[in-house]
Amino acid sequence: MEQHVSVISLLVVVTMAFITPIILHRFKLNFIPVVVAEIIMGLIIGKSGFDIVHQDAWLSTLSSLGFIFLMFLSGLEIDFTAFTGSKKREILPNGKKEPNTFAVATIIFAGIFVFSLGLSYLFVIAGFIDNAFLMTLIISTISLGVVVPTLKEAHLMKTVIGQIILLVAVIADLVTMILLAIFVSLYEAGHGNTWLLLILFAAGIVLYFVGKRFKNRNFIETLSTGTVQIGTRAVFTLIIVLVGLSETVGAENILGAFLAGVLVSLLSPNQELVHKLDSFGYGFLIPIFFVMVGVNLDVWSLFSEKKLLLLIPLLLVGLLLSKLLPVYLLKIWYDLKTVISSGFLLTSTLSLVIAAATIGERIGVITEQMKGTLILVAVITSIITPIVFKKLFPKEAVTSKKVRVSFLGANQVTLPVSRELKSGLYDPVLYHTKMEKSEKQIANSLFDIIEIPDYSIETIAHTDVYQSEIVVISTGDENVNAVLAIAAKEKTVPRVIARIESQDLEQSLREQHIEVYSAFKSSKTLLRALIESPTLINILTDQEEGLFEIVMLNPHFEGMSLRRFPFTGDIIFVRIFREKDSIVPHGDTELQMHDRLIVTGSKEYVDELKRELEFCETC
Repeated sequence: MEQHVSVISLLVVVTMAFITPIILHRFKLNFIPVVVAEIIMGLIIGKSGFDIVHQDAWLSTLSSLGFIFLMFLSGLEIDFTAFTGSKKREILPNGKKEPNTFAVATIIFAGIFVFSLGLSYLFVIAGFIDNAFLMTLIISTISLGVVVPTLKEAHLMKTVIGQIILLVAVIADLVTMILLAIFVSLYEAGHGNTWLLLILFAAGIVLYFVGKRFKNRNFIETLSTGTVQIGTRAVFTLIIVLVGLSETVGAENILGAFLAGVLVSLLSPNQELVHKLDSFGYGFLIPIFFVMVGVNLDVWSLFSEKKLLLLIPLLLVGLLLSKLLPVYLLKIWYDLKTVISSGFLLTSTLSLVIAAATIGERIGVITEQMKGTLILVAVITSIITPIVFKKLFPKEAVTSKKVRVSFLGANQVTLPVSRELKSGLYDPVLYHTKMEKSEKQIANSLFDIIEIPDYSIETIAHTDVYQSEIVVISTGDENVNAVLAIAAKEKTVPRVIARIESQDLEQSLREQHIEVYSAFKSSKTLLRALIESPTLINILTDQEEGLFEIVMLNPHFEGMSLRRFPFTGDIIFVRIFREKDSIVPHGDTELQMHDRLIVTGSKEYVDELKRELEFCETC
């Protein structure tokens, strides 16, 4: 009978997790993060609402696994290439030189931590909490789960200001997670051997080198398809091993999960594997965890204590001040709106606050009511701060952004294409090996070419190629093209295009989501099309009026029919590609996120439409 009840409770929780994103989409509540909405749904069906779901063995296990997987994905989100600092510093529109992202982010986080420590002692003196260490961690932590999607929506991930915000959040995540483990070892009974944490980190280092050694072995690639999926099995084994070891040495299991995510990130996993892990985590386990956070949260008990009610606004102000004051350092390079909006986004807290509050309550440092108050404040910040960021962040900073395209290899195809792209929405950069003096004089008189010693992965890593949105690889050696394309994809470059003539090699790269073109096939296809459809070729090759592809990324136009679309002008919608479907557009066709729109019209107007739909300047 008990199992039957457990299954029913699980059914309710899973159903709530399923309908939450549908409700957000239906009522156009895109400003609310899905994880926050899941907590709110949990409040409705839990202690604070109808009280129809109760904690049991099934939900407890799946919720714990969801939390572990959330911490794993938090570690996986950390991009360690941001710490290299190899990016060339350019001149900002205001004439100032770009700041060193890593140095500035480190100074800002140091300021955040110092202010958090000071505010924590004020909360202790005021009698709100007894432990300043725990409160410091809660105030100084920043939610990567809110920062990353917000920056992606605003198309700021590749900008300097976006990288600074991201790095501050990454450093905060790393530092607070390690300090949380130290906190547990110091304050929980029977966990006084802090030095045992070194065993966990030593194991992590060993596992990293083992993974690095076996990662590119041929048999691993063979076992990564079909029913074997050795990469996915290896990741889950790594998580369980480090979680188990973490508990053995007296640390929290989430530290082991976080370390597993960090190790996988350092190994530069295949993006298809990352997508699978994201799908499994955010599609099943993690929503159960967040719904259960809401289920177990008793909001009404908070209203019974005036001190806790007073703490909510005070803590919100403290969180904001602890971020805004250190972030004001950015005023040296950026305008006030950019600085304030950045401070607001960094105020968002969620996952680690829930972790710290849950652990604090379990080991008796804080009460259950205090835990609920801290989680409620975290939920409030996750709703408010992204909205304020989108409203305050200067729109011109997004509008003026150009898509960076890096060409590896200067030849009769890439040279003219890069020149034509330069006048539009793109910022093309050509990289080529050292040229003869005469060739160099001719090339530099017409094109801006950056000379590099060779096309090795090590050389490319010291350039800005991996900071580009699009990388086109067209050297004279297709094997070199393939190796560089795989390396660029592993560095999470959104689009990688490689020149490949071999059919077997082409198929292999396409499986890794690398776009491929062939000089021979292109010429053959063009000649055939010229014979069969000369008018179509005229459209395709027309410099001013041709066919263009636009990706719909602006959530403001999601669900809008073409009949009501305000930016038609002299643009004609020819076709809409939606995942695997090809749609012939008509007046009642509604635009959806990530639609690929094939349009024809003047290039000037197409560029304007691209800015509106792809760069989301009004977000």
